[in-house]
Amino acid sequence: MTQDRTAPGARPGLAASIKQKLIQESLQRKLRGAERQAPAADAAGSHAQVPEQHYRFALHPGYQQLRILSEGAATLGVSSPFFKLHEGNAGASTHISGQPYLNFASYNYLGLSGDPEVAAAAKAAIDRYGTSVSASRLVSGERPVHRELEQELARLYGVDDSVTFVSGHATNVSTLGFLFGPNDLIVHDELIHNSVLQGIQLSGARRLSFPHNDADALDALLAGNRRQFERVLVVLEGIYSMDGDYPDLPRFVEVKNRHRVFLMVDEAHSLGVMGKRGHGIREHFGLRGGDVDIWMGTLSKTLAGCGGYIAGERALIDHLKFLAPGFLYSVGMPPPVAAASLAALGRLHALPERVAALQARGASFLAQARQAGVDTGTSTGLAIVPAIVGNSLRAAKLSAALFARGINAQPILYPAVAEKSARLRFFLCSQHTEADIATAVSALAQEQARL
Repeated sequence: MTQDRTAPGARPGLAASIKQKLIQESLQRKLRGAERQAPAADAAGSHAQVPEQHYRFALHPGYQQLRILSEGAATLGVSSPFFKLHEGNAGASTHISGQPYLNFASYNYLGLSGDPEVAAAAKAAIDRYGTSVSASRLVSGERPVHRELEQELARLYGVDDSVTFVSGHATNVSTLGFLFGPNDLIVHDELIHNSVLQGIQLSGARRLSFPHNDADALDALLAGNRRQFERVLVVLEGIYSMDGDYPDLPRFVEVKNRHRVFLMVDEAHSLGVMGKRGHGIREHFGLRGGDVDIWMGTLSKTLAGCGGYIAGERALIDHLKFLAPGFLYSVGMPPPVAAASLAALGRLHALPERVAALQARGASFLAQARQAGVDTGTSTGLAIVPAIVGNSLRAAKLSAALFARGINAQPILYPAVAEKSARLRFFLCSQHTEADIATAVSALAQEQARL
């Protein structure tokens, strides 16, 4: 399984249904056994009997389910594809357990993690500021590098200002959880990121979803629901990381303007990937920064750091900086991380040829995979290409077979996607060569045919 994406409302196939039934039966047997073994109340009756599973993590239903799935995979001869230990910088290639691999499991889209200028900026920041600011930015954790990074991000989007958070996931959770409440509605694409779902839950706002990339369905939904709420937010992604496709953003902007709602775009995977200069989905469609109310992105992918950001009008940014708990009560971003992302942003501007190379490699991988009969779904070939295989066991086996051939590509299993949509996911980067792509697609097609 993965933390990346959740398909809200997804329905597993027959295999998943059987698996769930077996899991539930096993859990019930374990819980009945635990209840029989639970200690009785003391002779004086001073406390009520408490089932053992209520105070032991080892008997938590979620952990029990994880154990059952792991033991089942081991019985079928499938080793865990997760938590592989990379022994150096991971880009187009990597080393795992002392062996070299072609790597298609990294978000290092433009190779800027490991870039000498980016690394030098981080080292210089350590020498000047140390490894931590040791406080919330509001009280005494502010450093010049924070504001320099935020001002450059605002310039990138053509908006007033931006604010950075120490976690990309927490950026969405904090922003949505703070800005919206029980009188509001948040509408999202059905394949939206887990961090958005968690933020909506924290906010207490009503949540509705619409079919993937379907602006007409959103239009109809808003027509029937807009007037029942105060603030309404629509949330999209620049590129959807499970599928490698993107929305018709101008159409969504038109819908949001007509219904007088806010629009938020999560650019975690589209910055550095879309647009001639890699400036994201806004550049791809030629939109103004103000066409979108909330621009969100991460620093951990193209920008070679860690954390997230929100960019938009000054009122939005000031509101978050002074009152959002996820920013206000969190330590400021470590200076070397902020400096690395600032330098990476400068390298993005200076190296448009890397953006062109990334886009060319992605298009090549997609074309070759489709020609080989691989189900790539709705991917547009912009850095992310899935290979949909139909169930979790096949995806895990295919990943293991490729790994044995020196190719690292991670499986995406139920419940991260619907069981019938289980897949391998290939992330391209500008450092991949045409030979790398030919090797990977050939091996993928051969091993898939053997399943």
